Amino acid sequence: MSVWNEVRKRLEAFRQNLPSLGEVPWARDWPEITDPRVRAAFEIVPRAAFVPEHLRKWSLRDAPLPIGEGQTISQPFVVALMVQALHLQPGDRVLEIGTGSGFQTALLCELTAEPDVRPGAGVYSIEQSPELARRAAATLDQFGYTPHLHVGDGAQGWPDAPPFDAIIVSAAPRCLPKPLWTQLAEGGRLVVPIGAADAEQMLWLVRKKQGALQAVQMGPVRFVPLLSPLLDDPAMCQEMT
Repeated sequence: MSVWNEVRKRLEAFRQNLPSLGEVPWARDWPEITDPRVRAAFEIVPRAAFVPEHLRKWSLRDAPLPIGEGQTISQPFVVALMVQALHLQPGDRVLEIGTGSGFQTALLCELTAEPDVRPGAGVYSIEQSPELARRAAATLDQFGYTPHLHVGDGAQGWPDAPPFDAIIVSAAPRCLPKPLWTQLAEGGRLVVPIGAADAEQMLWLVRKKQGALQAVQMGPVRFVPLLSPLLDDPAMCQEMT
């Protein structure tokens, strides 16, 4: 029996116990999301499970929601756009900076899934807030997702685990942290919002081609800041050109 059968069983049990919230509207409202695997992952993973219980009735709205500790669960469309840009394949190793609620982490587990390999084996996620990390770990475990989780400074990346085929950053640093670039595999993809906390930020898709950085702007966004003493040192900022 596939190890994923238990995950599917637990997800279905959660849905059965929820009051009817209506259909997930995202599959029809997002013409920009063309990857059927990304659309399917959003249908599989219930966002309602990853928001505070009193906000579950709003979980199907395409809008950010507060999750405590001054943080939010991002707008679903922005999550889908970022995840799609990673072009994840089964067996990919992916690093997530900002576990948050764990919702995006679960999506990454789905998109890197391999039959008979534990759910989340290739997913590494770092959260700065111990409380959010604790809650996310509990929710992910509830459904049988078992990614590697760590509390720490996201700008440092995960030095013991690279290289990563993909890196996704869910908070905005003022520059691209050099450790993340270093930990990206050749041919890897990195999606990151960059900019000041009090200004409009830009979402970037960064690729590593023969060791060189190739960066493309994806559009303006607004994220909570990625705070790290590491980035006080200009030498720890990777040039984007």
